[in-house]
Amino acid sequence: MADRGASALSLPEDWPARPDPILALNHMGSFDWDLDAGLLHLDPRAYEVFDLLPEEFDGHPESLSARVPPPEAARLDAVIAQAIKDGSENYGTYLRIRRRDGTPRWTHTQGCIRRDASGRPRRVVGIVRDATRELADSATRGLRDAQDEALRQQTDIVQAVSAALAHARTVQDVIDVLKDTQGIRHLGATSLVMGLVEAGRIRLVAEGPAGSFVPGTRVTRTDEPYPMSEVVRTLVPRFIESPEDFAARYPILWPHLTDLHITSAAYLPLIAQARPIGAMGLLYDDRRGFSAEERGVLVALGSSIGQSLMRAMLYEQDKDLAEGLQQAMLPRTIPSVRGADVAVRYRSAALGRDIGGDWYDLIPLPGGRVGAVIGDVQGHDTHAAAVMGQLRIVLRAYAAEGHTPATVMARASVFLHELDTDRFATCLYAEADLATGVVQAVRAGHLDPLLRHADGTCRRVHVEGGLPLGLSAEFGRLEYPVSTFELDPGHILLLCTDGLIEQPGTDLDDGMRGLKTLIAHGPDDVRALADRLIRMAEDRGGDDDVALLLLRRHAPRAGRPAGRLQQHVAPGDPEALTHARHLIRAAVHSWGAAERADEVELVADELITNALLHTEGSAIVTLRALDAPERRLRVEVADSSSALPRRREAGEDGVSGRGLLLVELLTDVWGVEARGGGKAVWCEFELP
Repeated sequence: MADRGASALSLPEDWPARPDPILALNHMGSFDWDLDAGLLHLDPRAYEVFDLLPEEFDGHPESLSARVPPPEAARLDAVIAQAIKDGSENYGTYLRIRRRDGTPRWTHTQGCIRRDASGRPRRVVGIVRDATRELADSATRGLRDAQDEALRQQTDIVQAVSAALAHARTVQDVIDVLKDTQGIRHLGATSLVMGLVEAGRIRLVAEGPAGSFVPGTRVTRTDEPYPMSEVVRTLVPRFIESPEDFAARYPILWPHLTDLHITSAAYLPLIAQARPIGAMGLLYDDRRGFSAEERGVLVALGSSIGQSLMRAMLYEQDKDLAEGLQQAMLPRTIPSVRGADVAVRYRSAALGRDIGGDWYDLIPLPGGRVGAVIGDVQGHDTHAAAVMGQLRIVLRAYAAEGHTPATVMARASVFLHELDTDRFATCLYAEADLATGVVQAVRAGHLDPLLRHADGTCRRVHVEGGLPLGLSAEFGRLEYPVSTFELDPGHILLLCTDGLIEQPGTDLDDGMRGLKTLIAHGPDDVRALADRLIRMAEDRGGDDDVALLLLRRHAPRAGRPAGRLQQHVAPGDPEALTHARHLIRAAVHSWGAAERADEVELVADELITNALLHTEGSAIVTLRALDAPERRLRVEVADSSSALPRRREAGEDGVSGRGLLLVELLTDVWGVEARGGGKAVWCEFELP
């Protein structure tokens, strides 16, 4: 009826509520009254109860005055107003209406008041039914008070169970509400059983109290002669009103229940989205038979439980999907790096699909360097997680190609912009040389890193920033200034997303100060410190993801000091090549590695010559003595060509084609690394 109303207020997305088919089978109509918009929706059965045609009703409650006399309307308004004032969730009453031919009809109505988080009533959802036969004469009217009291008790049961189910998030939460002693007492039953439909079978998921389980019914087929199987097949509840009735209908099951002294039972199909998802049985030892009101309440209760189960199933499916996607996009393992301890942690948001695009990464780089990344894609959904996965991969690829930190960030921004998504991302990329402790960092709208010193003090490292990834490309501002600082031995570098700091109603600077205090008083071990930080985030709660990465630089081993030599060799300059050879031999001798000086000089000469012969431009040779974790010499020859060297078979009389074979024979390990616009061929010599 929403299209018939002239209200400017927007209606809820789930308005009007869809009636359960079981209500119609029990001759009940349903209504949904949106209090904000002032619109009342009636289902077809409700039109029959009020003896109305759909075209006679415009969706406004006042239009019912043709059927509801003013005194009855005033009494109904008073009942609803009192329920709203008392904070009740439910109300119920009988009222007399006037049929089309002028004859009276007794009608019973029952409603549930839905409120928002502040307690303000927003909607009334309920049922109406013909009660004329119950209240046909004055003698029956005399019994109405007793019926009202019984109905009130039944309504209280529905209210108590529904209130408990409102907090159930998972299927296990729903089961726990129903099967514990308090839940069974709320339902007024002696024993409860519940099963869920799985692949054409019913799997028992709850029975209570303990000792009420019937052997052989843990998993049953839907075509077996059991009451839960029957209600799943037919979608019609079964009310068993006496022991004799039970024994006659279900002779296989009844002998197992005699010790429970069951006198009646109600088996209800649990229906959601027009399909059976399970069944529930309530068994009683203190009653025989069910009144029409009791049947109606139990049917409504089964519908509520079915909806709660479906909501819990969808929640679990969404949560599993979201967390699976998030975990698939994050690195499966973090590589170990020489000269540092690393710890990473991730905490997903608390509610449903509220995962986000937070990520971390650790990228081993040539020459004992390592890249540390922390980032956050805008949004809290699977789209954010998918974008995060793509962005993490390309950023890792750009870094591995040897580009500078500023170039890595700029290219990642262009990539995100070209994805044609409406998301942007904040990111911090720090490239640390673990041999020297020099860190180069670039920041794209992200939080500054924190640095904990060996004495426990913690400070915020100011890193000049650029625009977030995606936005910088959109606005043509791809400049990312590089900030340089030192990571001394024993210092811990911490990168994190804002979920670790931000709290509702708290200033960001206050959150940062609190985090620095926690880090300063935390353990020295990075894994223990990471555990403490993530535990703090979990205890505090919040609806944002948290990602963090900690890197602690080792102290260099005591021993001979490391050394470094770099020489530029231009093409067509034989004197420069000769000079480089002399410098290399002298450096190797001065570093105490004279026993390998000939091998180092020969290999370096071969790599330099190859670079000059097979590429355009000059070659840069770098020689380094490294002490951690073992003593070794590293030779790197960089050029401006991205073409990779390849081994060639030399002829019997050929002089060329033996270079890489020589390198392989004389060195302990060798390889090729991308270096942005070129490459570097490197090799290492282990020293005693």
